[in-house]
Amino acid sequence: MILVRSRRQPVWTFIFIAVSILLFVFQQITSWWIYLAFFPAYALRFPWMFITSVFLHADLSHLLFNLFALYFFGSSLERRIGGKLFAVLFLLSGIFGNLGYMITASNPYVPGLGASGAIYGAIGALAILVPFMVVLVYGMMPLPMVVAALLWALMDFMGLFAPSGIAHGAHLGGMIVGAIFGLYLRQQMRRLESAR
Repeated sequence: MILVRSRRQPVWTFIFIAVSILLFVFQQITSWWIYLAFFPAYALRFPWMFITSVFLHADLSHLLFNLFALYFFGSSLERRIGGKLFAVLFLLSGIFGNLGYMITASNPYVPGLGASGAIYGAIGALAILVPFMVVLVYGMMPLPMVVAALLWALMDFMGLFAPSGIAHGAHLGGMIVGAIFGLYLRQQMRRLESAR
């Protein structure tokens, strides 16, 4: 049932963490990973890039940061909505995150890597479903989830106009999908409650 907090382990969160670690090892031992990265210039010719790139990371710090965020936000969301819905949201947010990167990339030959768009999808969904859940922003500032999500979205929007190595468009694309998904789930929950 939607939004019933479960004591079950967040299986899909752990699966996505494990796949990311395995592919990071793969990246260290072979150059074949380049065929799995997301290149906006080639994405329509090689559509698997929309998914495979979500599980690749630029370096160890990128991997660890994303896995920490995935564990925190992913497990929280998966326990609330269940594994199947979480897996669908994660993958959709990753795909639309890559679309966001494709639209905003200044150089279509620079690859996009990482689970950030998918993680931002979880953040967007949590902001709708549990807006007053408190999170620590940058490890020190406690904020309601909805405020933290809006702050991160604003920073990413401003980042679109300041070139950097961060795929701000991917973050925004994932968060938009997550928020839409959250609104859909909240509407379904209300329908279930009114039918009782």
